[in-house]
Amino acid sequence: MIHAFALRLCLPLLSVLVTFTTKAQTSTGQHDTNDDARYIRSIHDMALTDGRCYPWLHHLTKRVGARLAGSPQAAAAVEFTYQMLDTLGLDSVWLQPCMVPHWVRGEKEVVRIAQSEMGTVELHALALGNSVGTGEAGLSAEVVEVMGLGDLEKLGAARLKGKIVFFNRPFDATKLNTFEAYGGAVDQRGSGPSEAAKYGAVAVLVRSMASGLDDVPHTGGLGYRDGIPKIPACAISTNDAELLSGILEKGPVKVYMRTTCQALGDKPSFNVIGEVRGSEHPDEIILVGGHLDSWDVGEGAHDDGAGCVQSMDVLQVFKRLNYRPKRTIRCVLFMNEENGLRGGTAYADEALRKGERHLVAIESDRGGFVPRGFTVDGESAGFVEKLRAMQAWSPLLEPYYLHVKKGGGGADISPLKKQGALLIGYEPDSQRYFDFHHTAADVFEVVNKRELELGTAAMASLIYLMDKYGLE
Repeated sequence: MIHAFALRLCLPLLSVLVTFTTKAQTSTGQHDTNDDARYIRSIHDMALTDGRCYPWLHHLTKRVGARLAGSPQAAAAVEFTYQMLDTLGLDSVWLQPCMVPHWVRGEKEVVRIAQSEMGTVELHALALGNSVGTGEAGLSAEVVEVMGLGDLEKLGAARLKGKIVFFNRPFDATKLNTFEAYGGAVDQRGSGPSEAAKYGAVAVLVRSMASGLDDVPHTGGLGYRDGIPKIPACAISTNDAELLSGILEKGPVKVYMRTTCQALGDKPSFNVIGEVRGSEHPDEIILVGGHLDSWDVGEGAHDDGAGCVQSMDVLQVFKRLNYRPKRTIRCVLFMNEENGLRGGTAYADEALRKGERHLVAIESDRGGFVPRGFTVDGESAGFVEKLRAMQAWSPLLEPYYLHVKKGGGGADISPLKKQGALLIGYEPDSQRYFDFHHTAADVFEVVNKRELELGTAAMASLIYLMDKYGLE
């Protein structure tokens, strides 16, 4: 038994030893949990009371508008975001050149049921991005409904030559993550036109990539395959897809299509980049970004104006908190994710040429909804250990309802995977995203200010932890 007097003598020494041990643990990479919790709280307080993402998004959507690559609006978006980053007192802000496709929609699309037992019915339609047009006169042909690419081979040229192929596979409503449902249906849009053209089809209709039933058509990119004729392609609303399918059950249907979209050739554009240089490990880059371009309908608010202004606001929050990072924190606004990925490819090529080391790349391209967490991807070597290191921070992130789990990163940052970067996708709630994705409904008014700001805070919190402790 320790005598009370002796214990009183020992207590000051024990206190010194505990303090020394705690500081030593922190300096060797152990977490100073209380300090980290306080700082993450300060990040959220700043983002929610003095963030800039919402007014920046208002300007980007209402003053600039839809920003398809190659358009005057895309050029205006480059100038606006460059100027905003340049006001933050960053160490560097610059434009990175890239050549982008310039596709234009032309006149309003006409897709009409021209011959059926119901007579003439106008359908809500949008040409798919990169599609060729029908020509001034349009085209008319009988429709053949299929549920997927596999049906084409079964039907063959005997059933498809000279026809309009109608892809009508809906989202799988049982998928709780609507991005999984999107992934299970989007091959119809991306590959359907070329696959149908192999069998002599003259055009394609695609059920919109949407999780609900409404009258809003969704555009989106297609990819033509070399050596196969390019045929026109349009998306129709989910309600109209149901209508057309029901009419086809009763007998033959002929549809008239007229689109005047066309590709005008490549144009020069830019990625917009700003960074704060690291004080201890400046050659280790933590990237956060989104894509600056959007489709030419709506205002590109959720896709992906939200991701761009959140990424910009991460740097703004750190500057306002006088945070000096150990590693370089870089914001990249990529051009041409929607119909070419030229900006992401140009960025990765330049990073490889300069020998840059990206420790982590984070992409926000799933809308400005309430945060749920992060999904992580990377090359197999060391990936599991890095993921576990991030998951060890869960007690600090759980108060903000944020998880860290294995999953996808993002399209723009995907070329960095081969260069050893850990890829992280910021994951907000997905239930409403495909009500707005690639539509005229994707406007500023459907973005909630607080949810947008919470996304800034979520990404800044994770970046703070990665910057402070690394992932080794």
